[in-house]
Amino acid sequence: MTTPPTSAAAPTTTPSAAPTESLIVYPSIFPIKVMGPKVDGFVHALTQVAERFDPSFDASTIELRTSKAGNYLGVTLNVTATSREQLDEIYRTLSTHPMVKVVL
Repeated sequence: MTTPPTSAAAPTTTPSAAPTESLIVYPSIFPIKVMGPKVDGFVHALTQVAERFDPSFDASTIELRTSKAGNYLGVTLNVTATSREQLDEIYRTLSTHPMVKVVL
């Protein structure tokens, strides 16, 4: 049994998908959940990042949840999302922060 020859010129990439429309309507309030150690300065550091990308950020809207063992803190930041690029930058900045363990 022989197999048909393969063409060396066959494309190796799939065609790109058409751009999809965003499910987010801009501007809108967008919750970002962050988890990190329950230490002094953690919430303040997150607030500074939020304010850098959303000058109208209201720190009084921050929601906090302590882990069962009390070692970690879950923080919800409600930012005003103005574009996909802005959200990507916020996520990138938070994800690379040394105190942050998880960003959702």
